[in-house]
Amino acid sequence: MNVKEFFINIARGAAIGVSMIIPGVSGGTIAVLLNVYEKLINAVGNLRRDFKNSFFFLLPIILGVGLAVAAMYFPIRFALDKAPLPTILLFAGLMVGSTPKVFKDALNTGFNKKIDIVASVIPFLLVIGICFVPGLGDVDLSPSMPVYGYFLLILVGAAASCALVVPGISGSMLLLIFGYYNSVLDTVSAIKTDPLHSILVLGTLAVGILIGFFSIAKLMKFFLHKFPRATRWVIIGFVLGSIPALFITFNGNFPQAPLNAWQIAIGVILCVLGAVGTYCLTAYVEKREKLKEQTASEENQTQTNETGTQLNESDGNEE
Repeated sequence: MNVKEFFINIARGAAIGVSMIIPGVSGGTIAVLLNVYEKLINAVGNLRRDFKNSFFFLLPIILGVGLAVAAMYFPIRFALDKAPLPTILLFAGLMVGSTPKVFKDALNTGFNKKIDIVASVIPFLLVIGICFVPGLGDVDLSPSMPVYGYFLLILVGAAASCALVVPGISGSMLLLIFGYYNSVLDTVSAIKTDPLHSILVLGTLAVGILIGFFSIAKLMKFFLHKFPRATRWVIIGFVLGSIPALFITFNGNFPQAPLNAWQIAIGVILCVLGAVGTYCLTAYVEKREKLKEQTASEENQTQTNETGTQLNESDGNEE
């Protein structure tokens, strides 16, 4: 991997990291829209078999996720508190602008009208259905938390890691349902006042996320290799479902936010700009990839012709 690709993957990781902060946005969906999802799954699945290449592919993405969460956590939370609708509409626009590329990639693998429509509709409904599951109430993550609470944290972290692997399922949304979202945010805010306990809680949650991430990634790798066409259409359903899920989550979690004409107008503008921007960006990246493939093909053809010419000259000299 060259330096340019390294920093591009940091940027991809940063986009995934920012998405993890917002309830209703799935890190897996962003990975699909950034055209890095399958590479990410394969790198995780091949970590033992091809450690060096997998590690150096995952490293910049993990760095990007960590940097984005650290740098953007408070700005994103501020934006969601003060101007939630424009913030949500911006992310919706970014997602909408990237979906044509996802559809195109899925169509390239083929389309079975009966099977693939069902494969898309079920995850679409599942993502929306999750949004209506009532929360269990905020759990206690204070220093008085019982010992078994740490084991529950590992299980919750493993479930929330679905957001990193399964497109359309939001880890923040699952944490909201389980009653851990606000408690985890409070723990992050309490790092200054009670650093040891906060780090212990967040570290335990991180262990669960890592366990779930690697386990589910291997499962997704299996499906992508054994059932590539159907799996891609399942991913389409998850991605499409995540767009209305974003607004359902907004309506359920920010009902107190005051709305006015300016917020709506700014939100619509941001949505359009986000959609147009990501569509143009994905089209540009696709064009560059095709140009690279064409150049590589021409170079291979040239080398083949040169090899053939050398063999002919050698045969002629022998005669």
